[in-house]
Amino acid sequence: MSQDLVGKVILITGATDGIGRAAAMDFAKRGATLTIVGRNREKAEQVLAELRDASGNQNLDVLVCDLSRMADVKRAAVAFKTKHDRLDVLVNNAGATFKSPTKGPDGFELTFALNHLAYFQLTTSLLDLIRKTPGARVVSTSSAMQTRGNLDLHKTPTSLEGPGWRAYATSKLANILFTRELQRRLSGTTATANCFEPGMVRTRFGGFGSDLGVLQNVVYALAKPFAKSPEQGADSLIWLATSPEAAALKGEFISNRRPVAPSKQAIETKLAADLWTLSEKLCAEVEARAA
Repeated sequence: MSQDLVGKVILITGATDGIGRAAAMDFAKRGATLTIVGRNREKAEQVLAELRDASGNQNLDVLVCDLSRMADVKRAAVAFKTKHDRLDVLVNNAGATFKSPTKGPDGFELTFALNHLAYFQLTTSLLDLIRKTPGARVVSTSSAMQTRGNLDLHKTPTSLEGPGWRAYATSKLANILFTRELQRRLSGTTATANCFEPGMVRTRFGGFGSDLGVLQNVVYALAKPFAKSPEQGADSLIWLATSPEAAALKGEFISNRRPVAPSKQAIETKLAADLWTLSEKLCAEVEARAA
């Protein structure tokens, strides 16, 4: 495999399973200086060893982080910056879905915290590196489920109402809004931000130690024979992160390497800006409580 990523610094969350692990393997084999983020140290270290064995790349590292806790996300970002003075690619990929909405440790609904606020906190904590690295890219994993989301800035962050799949869909809608506003705020730099949907993938994706629920498990079981492999699901992620062709894309939602139109709510400019402002406020409140 070509060593075209030698000298490139990449940070990826959700790299211990599924499409994140497949992408991490690709990056490692291509020579990247790679940091993977995982919640469980033992599992993350095991994956790190597998990446080293398969790639022969020793420029690999692990950050252990509980992405449901914004203070831990910020700590991880600070730890990363003590070792690196650039960030060529940030991949926000970790996520989860639950049988029903549940309250997380910071007081937010857990799906919203893991699938949106963690993306926001990690990215904004690393913006100084992203802005100063020539051609830096931020790639975030969304989902085709975004079309079934409905973001209410007053209710969504803490709402425990409705089914778990709706909370998941709304968090994936938030990923697109976040990407669009991030790209706007990167204006004047060479950095780009895009998100993508991987399609239905054969992974162990599910809850953060939680059961998906009977109906969702049946749906996944029926769809599994037709689902993509993790390597196929990671294709758009890897393409956005590394290909010359993707360098011109800015603030797009990608499916199968092509920009596609997301839901109507996902392209509301004011909503994207307001979500950013709210996310700043929520993360600051958590930091203030910790202090």
